[in-house]
Formats: sequence, structure tokens, C-alpha cells
Amino acid sequence: MSSSKVIIIAAGRGRRLGRQTEDIPKCMVRVAGQSILHWQLRAFAAAGLSDIVVVRGYLGDRIDGGRAALAFVDNPDWANNNILASLLCAADHLPDGFFFSYADIVYTPGVVARLAARARATDAAPVSLIIDRYWADAYQGRTLHPVSEAELTLLDGPRVVRVGKGAVAPERAVGEFIGLAHFSAAGAAALRAVWDKALAAGGLDAPFGLAPKLRQAYLTDALNALADQGVRLEPVFIDGQWREIDTPQDLAAAQTIVAGWGA
Repeated sequence: MSSSKVIIIAAGRGRRLGRQTEDIPKCMVRVAGQSILHWQLRAFAAAGLSDIVVVRGYLGDRIDGGRAALAFVDNPDWANNNILASLLCAADHLPDGFFFSYADIVYTPGVVARLAARARATDAAPVSLIIDRYWADAYQGRTLHPVSEAELTLLDGPRVVRVGKGAVAPERAVGEFIGLAHFSAAGAAALRAVWDKALAAGGLDAPFGLAPKLRQAYLTDALNALADQGVRLEPVFIDGQWREIDTPQDLAAAQTIVAGWGA
């Protein structure tokens, strides 16, 4: 049985969106009529997931969940760290397992439904990752966020064995990890153990994975450490049905596509 907890990492500034994030955090930027966060909450609600925790940092007091009741965890050092450290700010919410999302992506309710169905399966892996097989389509003309920044994914049979920016050559990639995942209780425990071990070994300023410092690590650095330990990471495939909003170019491209999903 999977947990119904959802943790959304919304601590960063989103500088590449320029003026869009001068007065609001990135997750509140509007796409096709509503904020990125509200598109996410809509998708989770459709899957029966309403226990939402948001890790906030930059202008965190301006995050508005609308009708959704949100719990907040603050990352006081958001300006100096990255996604993995932000997630561990919510360590008290991890033990029973959780759904995980970046705060700068939008996806259809069907994407969350696929992940939730897999997470609830009796043979679900400790970690399930949403992987877009049509990833290359979104990079056509995407000059401000090139393929080198894609969190591409490599499989060995049914397992994800490598994922992240610069971790997998495009010609070997089966798809792109979109930033939406599920961790069972066992997966969450393994993740916490990886973090604790890295913290004990060198502290926040020691290298970890592909990151120069643990405090700057992505979630994918921890995922690779889990894969190296033999923890099963399984792909849950989609074909499009999502967008990342990282630059003004991304925002402009997403408007028409996301509007087609309906309010």
C-alpha cells in the first residue's frame, strides 16, 4: 500500500524566468490561466491525493493553494542548496512513503493516475519514476534549455540504472525523468539512509554524485546512489502529457499545449 502523502519542492527562485518571478515564487507563475501549482494540485486531486506538503523558500509566504489545504515546510537556506536538501527539510514526512514532484512542471491528471496505479500495485518497486519516452519532441527549438539539461534515463532491463543531467548520453536514453516520482516506505528509508551516510561522510560541502557539494545535489544524485546499491527503481512510461516551465521560452511554448488540457 502506497502512502497518499505528496511532497512538492518549491523552494528555489526560478531566476531564468526573469520578471515572472520578481514578485511570486516559480510555482505560482500562471500557465494557460492558472498557476503551475494549481495544475499540479488538480492532477493529484483527480487521483485522490490531497495530503500535500510544500517545501518553500523564495517568497514562500506567497504560495497559495486555492481551495486545497496545504502544509508547509520551510527551507531557510534555499538560496544555497538544491532539490535533495530541500526534500530532506521535510524529513519528518518521509517515513511512510510519498509522492514527489518538482514545482516547475505541469502534467495531466492521467500522468499522476498512472503513477498512483503503479505505486499501489502489489509488486511496486521501492521507487517509481515517471519517464517521458517522447522527451526529444519537447527539445525541438528549445534553445534556452538544451538537451544537456535533460534528466535523461538509462535502463538495464526493467530497472533504471542511471538518471540525471549529464549522466546519460542522449543516444542511449530511453526517456527523460520529468521530476514526478513515488517512494514506498522502503524507498523512503533507503533515500534517508543515503542522505545520512553522505552527511556523515563529508558534510554538506563534500562532493556527492555529480554535484560538487551535497548541499547542491539533485534528487537524481540520490537516485543513482540508490541504483548503485541495488535498490529497484522502476520506470513508469508516458508519452508527452507534461511540460517543464524553466524559461520564458518554455512558458510561451506551454500556453497552447496546456490550455488544451482543460481548466
